[in-house]
Order: sequence, then structure tokens, then C-alpha cells
Amino acid sequence: MSQSYNRGLVEDFGRWKEFSAGMWAWIFHKFTGWILIGYLFTHISVLSTSLGAAGNEAAIMNEADIYTTTLQGLESLFLIRLLEIGLLAVAVFHILNGLRLLMVDLGVGLEAQDKSFYASLVLTGAITVASVPTFLTGVGL
Repeated sequence: MSQSYNRGLVEDFGRWKEFSAGMWAWIFHKFTGWILIGYLFTHISVLSTSLGAAGNEAAIMNEADIYTTTLQGLESLFLIRLLEIGLLAVAVFHILNGLRLLMVDLGVGLEAQDKSFYASLVLTGAITVASVPTFLTGVGL
């Protein structure tokens, strides 16, 4: 005979207040991972549509022009630059939190997991804010 456990109401939205730093780290890590997977497929889709079928040398030169034009057109949009800043923030947090998890799995810093999570958030914010001028001024265009 199975036992029944009281897991609370599904509609109990106040439970998020009880989450510890470890739970938020897990949620953010999963969320950023899904965002990166979505970006990967979007990136492949955009790059594949900017390339045509390879034929002779003239077609290859034309492909390079289409590719360059597509990327320059996207880079000229302010929304794309803002999305790139968001992508940077997501990637940096995912990397830093992944390194934090690696250290925890190796037994390093077990007693400071909360502090290392907060440190990864602060470092992500600092790197992202420091990178904003580069993205918005369009260096490399």
C-alpha cells in the first residue's frame, strides 16, 4: 500500500518565498540552460538561411555577400544588440554557476555554497554592465 504525502497545493504561489539560495541557483541554472539551447537553434537557423547552395566560384562569392549583408542587417538593429547583452548575461551566469557546481561536486567550498552563488550573480552583473558599451556602440561594424 502506498503512502500519501502532503506536497502542498499546486496553486500555492507563496512557496517561492521559502526557496533557499541553492534552489534559486538550480532554477536559474536550468532556465539559462534552456535559453542557451534555444539560442543555439535560433543561431543555426539564422546562419543556415543566410547561406545558399554552394555551386561555382561566383555563387560562393555571392553567398559571402548574402551572409555579410544578413549579419550586418541584424547587427544594425537595436533590439538585437539588447538581446546580445541578455545572451551574454545568460552565458556568463551559466558558466560561473557551472564552475561553482563543479567545485561543490569536488567537495571544495561546501560550506560557502550560498556565498558562491551570490558571488556568481554579482560577477555576472559586473561583467554584463562592463560589456554594455561595447554592444551598444557597435564596435566591429
